[in-house]
Amino acid sequence: MISLPVPVIDPAISVVNAIIYLLLAPFVGGLIAGIDRRVTARMQGRVGPPILQPFYDVGKLFEKENIVVTTTQNFYVLSYLVFMGAAGMLFFAGGDMLLVIFAFTLSHIFLVLGAYASFSPYSHVGAERELIQIIAYEPMIILTAVGMYMVTQSFFVSAIANSGIPIILYLPGVFIGYLIVLTIKLRKSPFDLSTSHHAHQEIVKGVTTDFSGPNLAKIEIAHWYEYVFLLGVVYLFFGFNPLIALAAIVVAYFLEILIDNTISRVKWQLTLRSAWLVAGTLGIVNLGVLFYLKGVLAP
Repeated sequence: MISLPVPVIDPAISVVNAIIYLLLAPFVGGLIAGIDRRVTARMQGRVGPPILQPFYDVGKLFEKENIVVTTTQNFYVLSYLVFMGAAGMLFFAGGDMLLVIFAFTLSHIFLVLGAYASFSPYSHVGAERELIQIIAYEPMIILTAVGMYMVTQSFFVSAIANSGIPIILYLPGVFIGYLIVLTIKLRKSPFDLSTSHHAHQEIVKGVTTDFSGPNLAKIEIAHWYEYVFLLGVVYLFFGFNPLIALAAIVVAYFLEILIDNTISRVKWQLTLRSAWLVAGTLGIVNLGVLFYLKGVLAP
């Protein structure tokens, strides 16, 4: 609603922010995963593992032999990790949100290709479910970027974050829709179709069935990068006040954990309907109302 100039981003600050994300995001994401497992255990009446357990698990995976079904899996897993890191680096460097989304989506395509490279039917089913999830959440993520552009007149993350505009007041429907697809992206019930970070999934591990050792560790680290990036988008809705934004991130993630532990997995058909009909409708209606108000209020 407020026109902002295209930001002049200090290249030095952008590089520093990108490097900070590259170095610290795995530690922050690993801590989030550890807290997630501990809170989940308490909700289920268990003590739970140490908060640092995800780091212990990844360390053990790196010590194992790198066994692959086909050598191309090494390339796909590395590409998945690299593009996931690149998406986050572009985001925290204040770059173009559309370019960030492109790198983010491309990273998951490499994960799907890695699963398809195996000859296991279980791995193929996991890959197909991962594709379904991409189809489900991608439109809502694009709507989120479009909504922020309509409010700030910029696709640059730096301009959105520094606009001082309470974006949540303009995009409440988009925010709710984003939280719905966030459940898909965090691989939590009821939408943990392709794989899950918890032991309550079936024995066969979906899209990661034929990954083990260092490759599985790289996938887990990529997930940690993804956690930080996805929660960073939540921050943008409340960026006008950093304290409120951090509180919103905590509440949003706790809500995701609560949903994960209270709702059982649904079929892929309901996942698509939830993402397209519910989240998509909320987002499109919100953008429609915003567009109408912008035309009415315009001089």
